[in-house]
Amino acid sequence: MKIGFIGLGIMGKPMAKNLLKAGYSLVVNDINKEAVAEVVASGATEAASAKEVAQQSDVVITMLPNSPHVQTVVLGEGGVIEGAKEGLIVVDMSSISPIVSREVAAELVKKGVVMLDAPVSGGEPKAIDGTLAIMVGGPGETFKVVEPILQVMGSSVTLVGEIGSGNTTKLANQIMVAANIAGMSEALVLATKANVDPEKVFKAIRGGLAGSTVLDAKAPLVLEGNFKPGFRIDLHIKDLQNAIDTASSVKTPTPISNSVIEMMRALSSDGKGSDDHGGLVQWYEKEAGIKVRK
Repeated sequence: MKIGFIGLGIMGKPMAKNLLKAGYSLVVNDINKEAVAEVVASGATEAASAKEVAQQSDVVITMLPNSPHVQTVVLGEGGVIEGAKEGLIVVDMSSISPIVSREVAAELVKKGVVMLDAPVSGGEPKAIDGTLAIMVGGPGETFKVVEPILQVMGSSVTLVGEIGSGNTTKLANQIMVAANIAGMSEALVLATKANVDPEKVFKAIRGGLAGSTVLDAKAPLVLEGNFKPGFRIDLHIKDLQNAIDTASSVKTPTPISNSVIEMMRALSSDGKGSDDHGGLVQWYEKEAGIKVRK
């Protein structure tokens, strides 16, 4: 089975490399030629366009920043749809609006192409390790075909429903992650301001009910002042906006998301949009006039 991979960014590049390590034949495309060259050096073949990727593939995986990028790459001029043959499977692993996932899938099905939406969670470290959580929406029979491929990139691969369900699940995930990071930031800034060692606070609470994967992953980086991006603040803003828009369409409230997105937007305006989302603590630090460090 030949796999096409479009989108070799922070997440896509290590995911593509893991597929190569597993022995899959890979044809790749990205606007970043340095990333393409690196993956080609690992054994992939380069295609000049998304159309050419589709022409050479049985399964096309896309890993792109947002809904408009997916629409352009899949449905636009020189896109996947122009090179697609009947029976092609498109697996969009981008984090986008579930509404757009359904719209793109509806266009592809007209050409006999089936799409799954399969966004991921875990950030760059888990993309490198091949231990991402992958949440999938689409037909069960198609999921069974690509499940072994997805298992190369993730330690948890779950079919959650029909097309669009994967991205709805990812938006739920992003709401919870944002709330966790905000809570952690608020707590550590409080401890620091009250003259309690934040590192000791972290160690004291991590084994209790407040402990979480987010706390274990982000608190040590905050204590070091390390905001090198694993998942950028600007991308989390995008996800929260998609969550808010989706919630509005089904008439559910999002007060936590509304609050956190404003903090993140303030940081982005201060030039910190490329920081890791754990850098949300910097909003609290600025307001409190103190830094959380070891």
